Amino acid sequence: MKSIAVFCGSSDGNDDIILQEAYQLGETLAKKKIKLIYGGSQLGLMGQVANGVLENGGDVTGVIPDFLQTKEVVHPNLPQLVVTQDMHERKMKMHELSEGFIALPGGFGTFEELFEIITWAQLGLHQHPIGLLNSNGYYDALIEMLKTMVRKGLLKKANFDLLLVAEDIEELLEKMANFKPLAVPKWLNKSQT
Repeated sequence: MKSIAVFCGSSDGNDDIILQEAYQLGETLAKKKIKLIYGGSQLGLMGQVANGVLENGGDVTGVIPDFLQTKEVVHPNLPQLVVTQDMHERKMKMHELSEGFIALPGGFGTFEELFEIITWAQLGLHQHPIGLLNSNGYYDALIEMLKTMVRKGLLKKANFDLLLVAEDIEELLEKMANFKPLAVPKWLNKSQT
């Protein structure tokens, strides 16, 4: 993978371990020469991931909708910033620029991005790996909910397995590097999203 989109919170939260792991993910991406594609903000976990990349000589592209583009929000040191018309175009652009996806802790926006990109994989609209970094147990309850969906027959096990979960950055990146996608249905294409 030459580029990974990272979905995460635009606030710091109150867990120092999560904040440190966001920076560490950026640092790891820089050292592995993997370009970061992310939401373009200097705030919260988003800013920490970008700082981790930038302070370790890595490459970053921020993608931000026009209505969020203010001096207080946009990271001032980005080598490349793509400004989109809206949130949907932002997600499409991040998808276009990325060869993999990682979700860190976050709120509704992070969940929405994660579930849309995994739904696209389920539908065969892309075959890129999707990782969930379960920092300090943040996603334990979500993982249990997904397992309940499988047990209740509302989520196929093969689709559940599209989400690669790890508590360690290196382990997650290894799982992503070894990912084998599902067979793609020939009747779907991106214009159907």
